[in-house]
Amino acid sequence: MCISSLRFDSRSALRAPQRGVSLIELIMFIVIVGVALAGILLVMNTATKGSADPLVHKQALAIAESLLEEVELMPFTFCDPDDANAETALAATGACADPANEESTVIGKEAGETRYHATTPFDNVSDYHGFNMAAGAIRDITDTNIGLAGYAANISVAPSALPNVAAQDALLITVTVTGPDGVGVVVEGMRTRYAPRALP
Repeated sequence: MCISSLRFDSRSALRAPQRGVSLIELIMFIVIVGVALAGILLVMNTATKGSADPLVHKQALAIAESLLEEVELMPFTFCDPDDANAETALAATGACADPANEESTVIGKEAGETRYHATTPFDNVSDYHGFNMAAGAIRDITDTNIGLAGYAANISVAPSALPNVAAQDALLITVTVTGPDGVGVVVEGMRTRYAPRALP
């Protein structure tokens, strides 16, 4: 092996094709990768922000369904359940022992009744009309705040006729719960007066 053949020839090095990346190619690569990364992060941010929404709506729906069930389980009689004739009254008027206890003429709570009162709680479906809980004040039946900040609830009760059922014998219950995102969840149910009823 000849030592002269190992010698570096500067002219041949200049003629050989160069390998590597030019500055312009490097800048273009950084720009393209940066734009792609920004797009991916934007999509991830939107997905992360929206991922909490189903939880908020599911919680609002759970509150609304529990309130609707609570109202539907209440008695629906011609007289307030405190009246002596509540279980036997068969007419909307004149059948209660105390005319002030006629439930069919007034939708709304009886004076002195509240959802949480120990001795005079809501005791009829119509008592819940107009009942609401402000944001952050969702409470269970024992008046315990269940710690759901940002949720509010409202209940309305209105007579509503059904096929073969007169409006005085059916109530439409509408429960609206609004979550922290401001979107309302509405559930509705019907409650019919099934006993006592006059036979046709």
